[in-house]
Amino acid sequence: MDEWNEVALNLAKNIEREIMPLFGTKKAGEFVGFSPSGDKTKLVDKIAEDIVLEHLKPLGVNVVSEETGNIDVGSEYTVVVDPLDGSFNFIHGIPIFGFSFAVFKNKNPVYAMLYEFITKNVYEGIPGEGAYLNGKKIQVRPLKEDSISISFYTRGRGIKLAEKVKRTRVLGAIAVELAYLARGSLDGVADVRNYVRPTDIAASYVIAKEAGAIITDDKGNNLKFRLDVTERLNIIAVNDGKLLELILSVI
Repeated sequence: MDEWNEVALNLAKNIEREIMPLFGTKKAGEFVGFSPSGDKTKLVDKIAEDIVLEHLKPLGVNVVSEETGNIDVGSEYTVVVDPLDGSFNFIHGIPIFGFSFAVFKNKNPVYAMLYEFITKNVYEGIPGEGAYLNGKKIQVRPLKEDSISISFYTRGRGIKLAEKVKRTRVLGAIAVELAYLARGSLDGVADVRNYVRPTDIAASYVIAKEAGAIITDDKGNNLKFRLDVTERLNIIAVNDGKLLELILSVI
């Protein structure tokens, strides 16, 4: 199936049409149940996920999705999708959220897309071919050690890192933040809360890696994850080995 970009973009546009009227509304955040990972499912997540399942079912692929969990139909293809990464932002009217879509053949990534609903930016990662923003090749920026800007999620661990970099951000949508790393808007993204799920990062992991990012766990080993919604991860993604060393030395 070479038309994954078409599948992903159609899905993103269909979700956009249904959910954007709910942006910033109380209704979007109505509680409708629990996901397999134990998180509360909000109305907007449910609407987005239903569209995903409706579109992917006819393709006969396995699906790993935030609210539904793992749907295994015995296909060699698995689509790992977060229909709305950053749903807290969406519900509260903060314009940083996106649609995350990654395709794996057996265990190997073959295509990844992140779509930002507000900016309409389309980020893509194609293993071995590179990372793209709206069709143009992107890569991580060179590290300037006197003006490091990172996105850092912690519950206290490694808090002194904030003193060693110039800017610390938390944007509330890690898939989007990893795409910002890929395009050169951030130097690093780290989450050491043992909180991130594969569905949050599967697509942007591919995009950032193809853009030249170094991506590890909190021990500095290459990041590995199962295609599963219940796994929880720590992630460090950076544009330069020096920054990785700095983060690891503090955490």
